[in-house]
Amino acid sequence: MPASFLPKSIAQLTESTSIALAQSIQQQAITTSLSQQPIATTYVRQGSGNTPILLIHGFDSSVFEFRRLLPLLAEKNETWAVDLLGFGFTERAAGLAFSAMAIGSHLYSFWKTLISQPVILVGASMGGAAAIDFTLNYPEAVKKLVLIDSAGFPVTSNKGKFLIPPLGYLATSFLRNPKIRQKISLNAYFDKKFATVDAQTCAALHLETPNWNQALIAFTKSGGYAGFGEKVSQIQQQTLILWGKQDRILGTADAAKFESAIGNSQLIWIPDCGHVPHLEKPQITAQHILDFTAKAAS
Repeated sequence: MPASFLPKSIAQLTESTSIALAQSIQQQAITTSLSQQPIATTYVRQGSGNTPILLIHGFDSSVFEFRRLLPLLAEKNETWAVDLLGFGFTERAAGLAFSAMAIGSHLYSFWKTLISQPVILVGASMGGAAAIDFTLNYPEAVKKLVLIDSAGFPVTSNKGKFLIPPLGYLATSFLRNPKIRQKISLNAYFDKKFATVDAQTCAALHLETPNWNQALIAFTKSGGYAGFGEKVSQIQQQTLILWGKQDRILGTADAAKFESAIGNSQLIWIPDCGHVPHLEKPQITAQHILDFTAKAAS
């Protein structure tokens, strides 16, 4: 049975991997320096192994993003996925800061509380930027890094600071529109057959959580992850860069930039694949990560 904190619309899921993930979602009260009260944090844990893998989802997403990848990784490794602060089904309590710094602090508290050993950190899209930020700030927590079609390389101006009410609420209403979300989904895949009704349900479930729009507006106004630029070269951990060859969301130019900037890195292209290899090519993506993880253990 899915947890009681998940929305009732979870009953609309039809894909076996979506249903299985829904049934394995848990919540833990995580004590942080961000507030006096613990933050109810949503996560999934499956499998066992020597080096844990921790999966970080993208913008306006949740642990459901890893419904196809996580069970494949968990066949050989202890594998975690967590909903970042301000995203997914993790609590968005009033008064919390929803910024990159707060996300990193919350993620460290989650890691320290439940994992507390170096991980293979895997970040997809905005989750890649969050993973880079976490690696730079808490290097002791990261054994190796995997970036999947990652955001975070460009250094850009922050137009989000000017996203103020009512503009902020108009923007989140735009993102809530099912037609808009389906269009984004279609653009994310090379093979459009993956943009199913189940995929759209998975991508929209967290919109029903309290304060979804307020947290998204606050994160955008904070500047989010504007980009790391030359700071990326400070990453010491061995890094695997996986990139869909037909990525139409972020394009493909930053893949080579990441490989060039991170000294100990390898870029692998995923052919016939868009922005989300972990959803479109989960078996291939999982195998690359498992091979990378096995080398870490040798």
